[in-house]
Amino acid sequence: MKRLRFLAEVACIALLGGAQTAAFIHTAFWPLQLLAVALLAWRVSVASPRRAAFLGWAFGTAWLCAGTWWMYVSMHRYGGLPAGLAALAVFALCAFLSLYLAAAMAAVAHWRRPAALPSAAMFAGAWLLAELARGVIFTGFPWVASGYAHVDSPFGGFAPWVGVYGLGAIAAGVAAAFGFSRPGAARAWLAPVVLLAATLALGAIAGRIDYTRPAGSLSVSLLQGNVPQEEKFAMRYVRQALAATVEQLVSARGDLVIGPETVIPLLPASLDPAVWEELLERFRQPGHAALIGLPLGNEEQGYTNSAAGISASTAGLPGGFYRYDKHHLVPFGEFIPTGFRWFTELMHIPLGDFNRGRLNAPSFIVHGQRVAPNICYEDLFGEELAARFVPGEQAPTILANLSNIGWFGKTIAVAQHLEISRMRSLELQRPMVRATNTGATAVIDHRGVVLKSLPPFERGTLDASVEGRSGLTPFATWAGTLGLWPLLAIGVATLLASGLGRRVASQP
Repeated sequence: MKRLRFLAEVACIALLGGAQTAAFIHTAFWPLQLLAVALLAWRVSVASPRRAAFLGWAFGTAWLCAGTWWMYVSMHRYGGLPAGLAALAVFALCAFLSLYLAAAMAAVAHWRRPAALPSAAMFAGAWLLAELARGVIFTGFPWVASGYAHVDSPFGGFAPWVGVYGLGAIAAGVAAAFGFSRPGAARAWLAPVVLLAATLALGAIAGRIDYTRPAGSLSVSLLQGNVPQEEKFAMRYVRQALAATVEQLVSARGDLVIGPETVIPLLPASLDPAVWEELLERFRQPGHAALIGLPLGNEEQGYTNSAAGISASTAGLPGGFYRYDKHHLVPFGEFIPTGFRWFTELMHIPLGDFNRGRLNAPSFIVHGQRVAPNICYEDLFGEELAARFVPGEQAPTILANLSNIGWFGKTIAVAQHLEISRMRSLELQRPMVRATNTGATAVIDHRGVVLKSLPPFERGTLDASVEGRSGLTPFATWAGTLGLWPLLAIGVATLLASGLGRRVASQP
């Protein structure tokens, strides 16, 4: 009977983990994320370390499966992997990554204190370490990190100070304060209620502070080609799609025209020379510039997933254009992890084995604006984008994300990726312009507000004026210099202090 009750408890916790992912798509549901974490903390507070580990693992596995099930689409629909094997691969990845949260909850159960607030602080530290581990180890997979649920909540005001991981830890700590409080007397809820109110108020105040200042404006045209993924790399379709792409590029009106990731799916040397010359001639005219996603390189030096910037001032650069090479590559998509070639050979996706670009790549200068490209998955790593902000006088004034989410079909990945870009704007207080193949193509201001966007899964061009920003947020300053080490130190120190406090309290 006890085992059945525990299995039912694990199932309920898993349902909570899955349900909270609604907040990563519709950010008005952010209280749901707090509620789910509070209930997880409540059950962990009365569990043994072993049982707490099971609860954390179930919560995390359901959380990641509900938030990243769209990986199944790329592996099955576009990769040709059998449905069962594709589903198993998604589950196995989510289950493995949830071991970090399992270990964190076991630590909480082992070191918890009688008082609610010290235990909540320890919970926040353990939560922080679990999310850092998922975001960094084995190149990291921080999709649906808990802080993304709070882009539109008052907690979002902390993003320019502590980034998405610190923000997630603060929210988790506040939620855990309720989970560790014992019902019975009304005053038992006083401390967590006061903590919640104070944190929300402080976050709302912090969110109103401008750490950066206006630095001119730039008109942009953002392309959304909506090329079907099954046609994008099929040579029998490429020529036809490429002609329409070039026409869309050259007819755009903005000072800077941005095409999405692999908007040109061929190496320049593989193009009709007349096509490449047409692009160079168009955007080397004064007052015109383009940033175009395409592969670059050769067999001898290797290949890169890149963006080429073309303007009148780039004629003297190697190749005649500014070049940005993607730094943070996607495992299994852009490089094959050691020992997993057998898995990638089961799929029929045109996988790359790309070289990495520079971490602190220079910006593309257009009309006095320093435009910093990042390609698709890279904008999950705010600490890596922050590395481009040191030294501050050369910091980007505008961020540009070039993406192709077409691999994942008409799924929640599009909405999730938009919230990720909004979080980068909050952390760094920079506008983010997004040019994507299928969506979400959008202009986001320095406070994370979507100013204009195109409907997803439609062909179109988004014209807008973007206000550049200069100056540094606290997050840009410390993360750009030290990476995530300060957060790691805070998480470790919190756990050590909790363990020491528990030992002292247990002494006679």
